[in-house]
Amino acid sequence: MENSMYLPRIIDERVKEYLCSFGAVCLEGPKWCGKTWTARHHSRSAVFLGDPAGNFQNRTLAALDPSLVLEGETPRLVDEWQEVPALWDAVRFRVDKHAERGLFLLTGSATPRRKGILHSGAGRIARLRMRPMSLWESGDSSGKVSLKALCEGRLSPVPTGEVSLRRLVSLIVRGGWPGSLGLSEREAALVPREYIRAIVENDVYAMDGVKRDTAKIRLLLRSLARNESTTVSNNTLKKDISVKDNEEISPDAVTTYLDIFQRLFLTENQPPFSSRLRSSVRVKQGEKRHFTDPSLACALLEATPDMLLHDLNTLGFLFEALCERDLRIYAESFDAKLYHYQGYDNKEIDAIIGMPDGSWCAFEIKLGANQVDEAAAHLKALERQIREDGSEKTPRMLCVLCGLASAAYRREDGVYVVPLTALKP
Repeated sequence: MENSMYLPRIIDERVKEYLCSFGAVCLEGPKWCGKTWTARHHSRSAVFLGDPAGNFQNRTLAALDPSLVLEGETPRLVDEWQEVPALWDAVRFRVDKHAERGLFLLTGSATPRRKGILHSGAGRIARLRMRPMSLWESGDSSGKVSLKALCEGRLSPVPTGEVSLRRLVSLIVRGGWPGSLGLSEREAALVPREYIRAIVENDVYAMDGVKRDTAKIRLLLRSLARNESTTVSNNTLKKDISVKDNEEISPDAVTTYLDIFQRLFLTENQPPFSSRLRSSVRVKQGEKRHFTDPSLACALLEATPDMLLHDLNTLGFLFEALCERDLRIYAESFDAKLYHYQGYDNKEIDAIIGMPDGSWCAFEIKLGANQVDEAAAHLKALERQIREDGSEKTPRMLCVLCGLASAAYRREDGVYVVPLTALKP
């Protein structure tokens, strides 16, 4: 479906590939990240279950007989399929019946529980995770450095230009929401705030129809925001709420709410790296906490750009979240995955890219160029320790991903330095 206003997304090539390989593709991710526009770009007909026309006629028809909304030129888009979970089985049955590829594109901003779904769809319906825009997609990265080439040890030194601290703060507060592009800084900050309000007041209840304490949901979200880009445990989140907000929340409630946040694609944690790196070093297995976009943490903390400029500690964690959001998006485009490393000896690596061939690359994330020497020394020391511990695989590449660097280059010690605003897949 042609749309002259469509901005190309990194996931476009993967969508094409999956439509050639599977009968149906489910494009899922947070609200407002561009799923519908991308799915429309790759489809030839569509049905929108959220369309209010005729008193939500499409949704009513789908509930009465799912097959009624599946007729149309293929690939056919079924937007927000989770509104009528029975559509999943109807699509799976249609794919089995016709034995063709690329029949349907489903989009969903929530993962329903198994109620109403009889079959997993394995082999028939493939899932693709979509996220807010990276800086490369939104036009805020020059793209002078390819992450894939970098992870393969290929980089030609290149000047990338100056980037102001104020600019980086603005990108964090704005986030990667397509609808925020072109808005003023103040206007863009309203988008994640409204996102959080919609989640708390509507979407949590819509997941299963259970009324929950919205005040405690907000408290937990604020605690997650205070602990963005850390490996804070569920128990510590509970204690944090008690200490900071003088409120009590049960461990079971914390677990339930965190599960809901994940199913709403509000959060996406960074798993721990595990390989021969564990040889004789005990590795913590905690996930690093992330919102799907750092702007959501800003909204929950009510952090304005001026406030962040005067709180460099908080800004550092949010910049790390911005980097790791983009690293995940770029890495998945070439079948790599994002991890972190944290040992019980307090040795840490901010981000690790695990390559398809089993090799891996280590990244330290620093906001200021004056922190590059320290970060590079840390990476080299950890590399030596890993080698001394007898690990079969040492890192293939070491890199300091920086906010305020003005060039991409390889240092004499072999560590690469790359500005985030120069990165692309």
